[in-house]
Amino acid sequence: MKLLIKNIKNLVQVEEKPRLKVSGSDMKILPCIEDAWLAIEEDKIVDFGKMDDFPGITDWSGLQIIDATDKLVFPCWCDSHTHIVFAASREQEFVDRINGLTYQQIAQRGGGILNSAKKLREASEDELVESALKRLHEVMLQGTGAIEIKSGYGLSLEAELKMLRVIKKLKTLSPLSIKATFLGAHAVPAEYKDKKEDYISLIINEMLPQIAEENLAEYCDIFCENGYYTAEETIKILTAAKGFGLTPKVHAEQLSNSGGVKAGVTVGAISVDHLEYVNDEDIVALKNSETMPTILPGAQFFLQEPFPPARKMMDAGLPVAIASDYNPGSSPSGNMNFMVSLACIEYKMTPEEAINAATINSAYAMGLSQTHGSIAIGKQANIFITKEISSYSFLPYSFANNNIETIIINGNIIHH
Repeated sequence: MKLLIKNIKNLVQVEEKPRLKVSGSDMKILPCIEDAWLAIEEDKIVDFGKMDDFPGITDWSGLQIIDATDKLVFPCWCDSHTHIVFAASREQEFVDRINGLTYQQIAQRGGGILNSAKKLREASEDELVESALKRLHEVMLQGTGAIEIKSGYGLSLEAELKMLRVIKKLKTLSPLSIKATFLGAHAVPAEYKDKKEDYISLIINEMLPQIAEENLAEYCDIFCENGYYTAEETIKILTAAKGFGLTPKVHAEQLSNSGGVKAGVTVGAISVDHLEYVNDEDIVALKNSETMPTILPGAQFFLQEPFPPARKMMDAGLPVAIASDYNPGSSPSGNMNFMVSLACIEYKMTPEEAINAATINSAYAMGLSQTHGSIAIGKQANIFITKEISSYSFLPYSFANNNIETIIINGNIIHH
């Protein structure tokens, strides 16, 4: 199939020479072409330019044309941190927090991650696939074209493998580009409450070999936090995971400064995520690494945690990525448009910085920036066309409104 989008008011995030990520002051720059056209063939971007330089086309057969007058074209959002496979919502905990309980108090009462784990163990694979597919379709219509999905609500060999098999099946059923992450060390299961070392041994000696044998994940993540997993345990598990071909990631510095960033840098993590409690030493460690600092505005907003120091990190020359953390407990939304708005409103990121963070940098955070995250020849044709809007800044400005009109995934029009 050939697709031509013409009269584009602004073609956003264009790259002549594709980059893997954007760092520091470069994040303030968002390359665009005004009054542009974009050509797609099969599932790839094949060309683009200004309407003034539009080439003469001799063969119009099989060519579908979209007129994007007064509309903008973006690369689809890349969401590099989600827990979109889960068995049940947790709105009672939302009410509990309104009534004064903390996240940690709810967890101590059997809520939080352990609550999700209990419900997931009772759900069938088919039930999990069906509910997750609905959520994937929902976020796709909000402009997400690539997504990472974690396990971590299983917390047993059988249930973690069940989650990862569900994610593997979703890769065949959804048109989205999906990456799978093993997060067996998300919490300590109730049955291992006083035997954490035994559970870590189970992860390393039984879960990881089985995951590698069935090729169920690309990444391994750890919740490095007081009351969950220490920095030393994080390094131990992720070092073992690397031996099975899994690339490390870390839930780091969300509820306190627990050494997650430094542990992530030590093992060569592709990303460290959350970062509400990052300190100056963490920033120095990140500067000497290839690790992507990833902020999760939905979780910070929902839990009312302190703002991560996004401006400080960018001013230090670091890249920053944005992801949704879509999950039933701390961020029950995968709407990346809202995440970009929150980054601008609460963290004082400019629209250019936030869009870079939610496209090319979040693609990097899941190993996809060579194929996703920008408009470049040869990249995957995952794009969205806005409604008639005035500028790219209107997208984060007009928070909680749907300004997306057309979704194109792998060169196919999904919604128009």
